[in-house]
Amino acid sequence: MSGNSLWRVRAARPDDLPAVLALAQLTGGGFTNLPADEVALGRRLDWSTKSFLRPDGPPQNELYLLLLEEVATGRIGGTAMIFSRIGAEWPFYSYKLCTLTQTSKELGRTLRTQFLSLTSDFDGASEVGGLFLHPELRAGGLGRLLARARYLFMAGHRARFGSTVIAELRGVMDEAGNSPFWDALGRAFFGMTFPEADRFNAIHGNQFIADMMPKHPIYTALLPEAARAAIGQPHAKGRAALAMLEAEGFVFDNYVDIFDGGPTVSARIDDVKTVRGARETEVTALVDHVEGPDQLIATGQLTAFQAFTAPLADGAMPARIAQALGITPGTRIRHVIS
Repeated sequence: MSGNSLWRVRAARPDDLPAVLALAQLTGGGFTNLPADEVALGRRLDWSTKSFLRPDGPPQNELYLLLLEEVATGRIGGTAMIFSRIGAEWPFYSYKLCTLTQTSKELGRTLRTQFLSLTSDFDGASEVGGLFLHPELRAGGLGRLLARARYLFMAGHRARFGSTVIAELRGVMDEAGNSPFWDALGRAFFGMTFPEADRFNAIHGNQFIADMMPKHPIYTALLPEAARAAIGQPHAKGRAALAMLEAEGFVFDNYVDIFDGGPTVSARIDDVKTVRGARETEVTALVDHVEGPDQLIATGQLTAFQAFTAPLADGAMPARIAQALGITPGTRIRHVIS
C-alpha cells in the first residue's frame, strides 16, 4: 500500500511495452537493462514472456521482467528484472580491483599498487537488475516492494536460479550522462562516448567488450583522478538501491562494472534476508481489520505471480486488499516481515 492506493508487483506482459518504454525514457541513461529503445525493449519483453512460459528446470538464460502496478488504474510505476544465469551466451565481464604489494630493501620502501583485472568470475550466477521507479513514486516504500518482490519470486521458483546472485549498480556520471571512468579507459579503446557505448551494449550485448577490451591489467595510478574516484562508487541516485541490497546481505568484494566503474555486489541466494525469512502458509480469513504487522506477501506462480504489502495475522488478511487481488481463503501465500 502507498497512501490509499494499492500497488502490486506482477509479471510483465507483451502489451506493457508502451508503459515500459515511457519509464525507460525517464532513466537519464546508464541503465543498460532498460534502454530507451522500443525495439530493444520489445525483445526484452519477448524474452521475458518466453522465460515465464518455460517449464521448470535448471537456469539457462532466462529474463523475468516484473512491473509495479497500481491495481485500481493499471498504471505502471516501476520495473525490476531477474536474470536466471548470466554468462550463458558470452562471458559476463567485470573488473576486479586488486592490490599488488612490492618492497625494495635498497629504497626501504613498500609500494601497494592497485590495478583492474578483467574477469568473468560471475559466469553462471543469477542477477537482479533493471530496478527503476517513477520519480513521482519514490516514497512510501514502493521501491522496497519492487526490489524485494524479486527475492520472493526467486524463493518461490528456487530451481530456476543458481546459488549466487549479483547486482550491478550504475556508476558515477555527470549531468550530460558521461562517465569519467569510461572516458579515461573504455573510450581510448572503443572510440565511443559513454552514451554511445551504453546504447550499443543495451541493444547488441557486450560481446564487443571481449573483442576489443585489453586483457592486461590496468594500473589505476595511470588513470585521471576523477576516474579513480569513481571506481566502486554508485551513481548518486543509486545509493538507496545499494543500501537496500546491503540490508539483504549483498556485499561488495571489489568487483566493478566495466563500463562506468560502478560497484557489483553479490550474495548467496539462500542467504538473502528476504529469501531466508520467507514462510509459506494459506489465507484463513478475510476480515475488515487486521491487528498485525505489515508483511511482504506473494501469491501465484510464474505469470500469475504477484507481490504486495498488507497486514497479516494468523493467516487473516484485510478483505479489501484480498478481494482486489483475487485472493480467497485457502490461497497459498509466501510472506516475510515488511
